[in-house]
Amino acid sequence: MTTEQLLAFAVIAAMMIGFLWDRLRYDVVACLTLVLAVVLGLVPPEKAFSGFSDDIVIIVGSALVVSAGVARSGIVDMAIKRFFPSLKSLRAQMLLLLVTVTVLSGFIKNIGALAIMMPVAFQFARRSNTSPSVFLMPMAFGALLGGLVTQIGTSPNIVVSRLREEITGEAFTMFDFTPVGAALAVTGILFLIFFYWLVPRRENQNPSLQEALENSAFATEATIARQSPFIGKTLNELLGLAAGEVIATTILRGHTRISPFPDVVLKENDAIMLEGPSEALDQIVSQAKLALSGKALEKSDMPPGEITAIEAVVSHESALIGLSARELSLHNTYGVNLLAVSRKGKRIRERLGELVLRPGDVVVLQGQRQSLPGLMLELGCLPLAEREILLGTTRNAVVPLVILVAAMGATAFGLAPVAVAFFAAALAMVLFKVIPLSEIYRAVDGPILVMLAALIPVSDTLRTTGASDVIAAWLGAAADGLPAYGALALILVTAMAVTPFLNNAATVLVMAPIAASFAAGLGYRPDAFLMAVAIGAGCDFLTPIGHQCNTLVMGPGGYRFSDYPRLGLPLSFLIIAVSIPMLLLVWPVA
Repeated sequence: MTTEQLLAFAVIAAMMIGFLWDRLRYDVVACLTLVLAVVLGLVPPEKAFSGFSDDIVIIVGSALVVSAGVARSGIVDMAIKRFFPSLKSLRAQMLLLLVTVTVLSGFIKNIGALAIMMPVAFQFARRSNTSPSVFLMPMAFGALLGGLVTQIGTSPNIVVSRLREEITGEAFTMFDFTPVGAALAVTGILFLIFFYWLVPRRENQNPSLQEALENSAFATEATIARQSPFIGKTLNELLGLAAGEVIATTILRGHTRISPFPDVVLKENDAIMLEGPSEALDQIVSQAKLALSGKALEKSDMPPGEITAIEAVVSHESALIGLSARELSLHNTYGVNLLAVSRKGKRIRERLGELVLRPGDVVVLQGQRQSLPGLMLELGCLPLAEREILLGTTRNAVVPLVILVAAMGATAFGLAPVAVAFFAAALAMVLFKVIPLSEIYRAVDGPILVMLAALIPVSDTLRTTGASDVIAAWLGAAADGLPAYGALALILVTAMAVTPFLNNAATVLVMAPIAASFAAGLGYRPDAFLMAVAIGAGCDFLTPIGHQCNTLVMGPGGYRFSDYPRLGLPLSFLIIAVSIPMLLLVWPVA
């Protein structure tokens, strides 16, 4: 080996050690690796930042914005609550969650699909009186499998498509991944449905504040508006929208209080005090087209996308203590509405405007996005979490879906390159106010984009120095005498083994050039081997650190490191067994 090749191996090894050490975030490790490669002369200074202009970075960033727009629409959660309101069988719940998260992961980033469905999993766990850990790990694995189905489902597919274009002159298209990916997804779902019991039932020993608030019962006041389809229907029919998660404590008809019996027929302008989780309240308010208490900020001169609703707790020094919303004149004085209140250990029956606030009350305030942080400080309220409460906000489920379908169609029919189509889709999400301007850069995962941009020139050093040919020769020697399926299995298993130690996109950047050289050395076409790299990089079922989906469910599920191989190891063997014949069938190597 030459000195340059040895240095290239040393840089990659140092990068892997940095990832394993886990003292620095992966984007910082990638940047340090880039600087080291430049200092050693492996990457020319003029090409050091070429990765930032690469299509991969544009595609991944744009796909994240599109994914956030679809997630923000709330359409998945609404559809499941509407069409499966009383699903109580654990296996049926598991099937619905797995199919939904897997299908979604084919079209939006898999961690986004998982995040959309996790609240539904917690609701199902409460209904079936089981631990959320039963659902969360299978869902994370289902999200990984769903990402294999299309080009945009996961970062490795996008990266390997771009690298194939550099190697062969033609990129993989949107649905080139579908035949093999769909077979793996179906196989994986069937395995998870029948063997989910391999996951130990755990409880989150250190629940986050958001999770602790999942069971909080908020009280809100909603009025039967003129456009509501529930005029003339019973209270029981209204509450049925939330499958028993919301109760009515009082009905006010003019100045008369009416007991909230299930068979009470609702009339226009009836004010109902509702109590339940914020998501369930949001479902009833949005589907029944009810009007919340307070003036409608959405009708003011402020852009609709700049209005939000957040949770906050009333501190002991708060100016709100001992006063009601009416006395405070919140809307006129501060430009905010009080949408809901949660008071531990007490059922609220008063109208929100008359409720005297106490220390420890959790309130949902609606106001202008830019002014709410300063207002929280002025009122002495402590924001409970970064997550937003959608209660009282406007969501359009149709527009983001139309944008997503248009982008997919443009790429599928060759009307536009993937980078251009999804950049335009991300821009459309902004222009149609699906995502407020203030949330765009929050939706874009900056660290992953920086990591990709930094590692693109670093990974290219394996090719420019000939190091990838050396590794391919080693693998070729190991594969000497093996049939085509054995050589393909060697690449797939190697990619699976490397992924837990590298980010999955980094695995593709390192392994794809090696796989292509390996295939060329054996006289095979590279397509099946590149696909094997993408599958191996997208299927880390053994650790909580190899993919963000696995990391996301570790805390809420209460899992231990050793829990992942219990379900993941047999699934990995199954994926290998199905992948090899499918790859050879769809992408012949000869």
